[in-house]
Amino acid sequence: MCGISGAVALGNCEPGWPSIEVAMQMVSTLSHRGPDDSDCWVDPSGRVVLGHNRLAVVDLSEAGRQPMTSADGRWTITYNGEIYNTETLRRSLGSVSWRGHSDTEVLVEHIARHGVSATLKVSRGMFAFGCWDSHESELWLARDRFGEKPLYYVLHKGVFLFASELKALRAVPGFSPEIDRRALREYFRWTNVPSPMTIYEGVSKLPPAHFLRVSKGAAISEPQPYWSASDTACAAPPLADGIDTVSRLGEVLDRAVGAQMVADVPIGAFLSGGIDSSSIVASMQRQLSSPARTFTIGFTESAYDESGYAADVAAALGTDHTELVVSPEDAMRVIPDLASIYDEPFADSSQIPTYLVSRMAREDVTVALSGDGGDELFGGYDRYQQVQRLERVRRALPLSARRVLGAALKRLSVENWDRLGNGPLRSVLPSGLRHRTGHRMHKVGALLAVDDGSDVYASLMSIENQADRLVLGSDSQSPGHPGISPALLNEMSPPERSMLIDTLTYLPDDLLTKVDRASMAVSLEVRVPFLDPDLFDFAWGLSSADRVRRGESKWLLRELLRRSLPDNLIDRPKMGFGVPVGQWLRGPLRSWAEELLCPALVKEQGILDPLVVERRWKAHRDGHSDLTFQVWSLLMFQAWLAENQR
Repeated sequence: MCGISGAVALGNCEPGWPSIEVAMQMVSTLSHRGPDDSDCWVDPSGRVVLGHNRLAVVDLSEAGRQPMTSADGRWTITYNGEIYNTETLRRSLGSVSWRGHSDTEVLVEHIARHGVSATLKVSRGMFAFGCWDSHESELWLARDRFGEKPLYYVLHKGVFLFASELKALRAVPGFSPEIDRRALREYFRWTNVPSPMTIYEGVSKLPPAHFLRVSKGAAISEPQPYWSASDTACAAPPLADGIDTVSRLGEVLDRAVGAQMVADVPIGAFLSGGIDSSSIVASMQRQLSSPARTFTIGFTESAYDESGYAADVAAALGTDHTELVVSPEDAMRVIPDLASIYDEPFADSSQIPTYLVSRMAREDVTVALSGDGGDELFGGYDRYQQVQRLERVRRALPLSARRVLGAALKRLSVENWDRLGNGPLRSVLPSGLRHRTGHRMHKVGALLAVDDGSDVYASLMSIENQADRLVLGSDSQSPGHPGISPALLNEMSPPERSMLIDTLTYLPDDLLTKVDRASMAVSLEVRVPFLDPDLFDFAWGLSSADRVRRGESKWLLRELLRRSLPDNLIDRPKMGFGVPVGQWLRGPLRSWAEELLCPALVKEQGILDPLVVERRWKAHRDGHSDLTFQVWSLLMFQAWLAENQR
């Protein structure tokens, strides 16, 4: 895995810009993404600079160095990623005088032969790249189908800049953009800044499965899609009757995992003991003649510790397993570094264990496989069944009645609901409502009152319903869900609708961002086999009964796993990958939180409403409500702001 950056002078810009000195400054900020080598390429015109930081994974020789120019001299690429069907593409090119065996060389030579658009359509992998066409004086940017690898861009003083992370853009002299308050409002809703927005005005993320062209004459195109998850999901043909779906899943999964096990460096896998990671490791072990390397993080707090399950799975599969049990103190030592690691405000607290397991794995391997994406493909999240139950209520009651009921539930404050949930109502409430009762009851109230499929998802996933009041000077318009057609959503079942929206939003903006930043902070390449295109097609051809049967989620994936593991390691509740941040904020992290949320500081910054911030912090700190998500989002923004105002 690597870090990429570059600059193209457009129109009127300062003389001598872009300079090799500034380009090297950009490169130096991304050394964690590629510690093995770094270099810059300058076009003979002096108007184009491409930078690269290399983490050598395939073809460790000089033949794999970047930026790399095609044999015909026309194309030069800086590339971050892995192409898993490299050998197929190599064979399709016929006679080429290959310099080495890197996927980078195959990629740039395929572009030289067929062009960028055609290459994107046949490339299977995770990637982001910038490619300069010297004949047309044109820069192409592209990003993989699901958004595994990041790519930011901006036009700054007549120079088009791009990079893997925002910190490379911040290294450019004079680059001091304003905070985009609309983006900040969306961050507080989702705990991340959704694509194509960034925390800065004028700076964009290239959306997944898109390319962008910067042409001579200073023309910057709008991002164009080369693939659509929505169209693919809807066009996936149902599996034929009588097919052994379990065996077919095993075949498709093994091909995906096998393709992603190719490397010239040590490779392992994250193993939580859950269905997804266990399925990936089981597939690895089926294809290896020696034990797979597996890694897990455990916690001293039993409610958050899955290490015992992971150890049992590892023993049953016969892997070479490494486990590290961390104390609260170990985990909390990571927190001051999060703002730098994540580069933008990001508030999924599972970022902490993700970083810890990445750091541990990097001591032994350079590549790790992950089980991310399994929930979105096979219906794993509880909320998929929740929206199905909600749909039954929506059909049984008219909208007017649901709105009255929803308003009644929200009439009682979050704090008062929490008191009831922890006291008189605890014995009669369903188990799912006993934790963070106020937040969940208000969520139910909001869900009852909406009547559109995408609005149901937004109400379910949003952690913040007062973002307009919290962020000063932000408008109230929501950007919606990019790439999602409301008409398309209404044709789907509620669970399928949520799965697709998750694939287009939550997966790239939260899960994949979390994994990329945490792993690349320690120079570890993480691959995600569940996002193989053939596996995606297969999963969307499944029936609802293949996903959920007798109330059991991910039924088909579980059935496949039963061929490798005993039932007791499969039939257990999903735990997630969290840490007790809410408890820590009332204890050992309290002073840190108090400093960042100081009302005088918040007022001086002039970005957030200090009264709203203070009220939420006090309610959580004093135990009146569990506002972990909201307070952690506040803290991650304040920490990011402090880091980037130095």
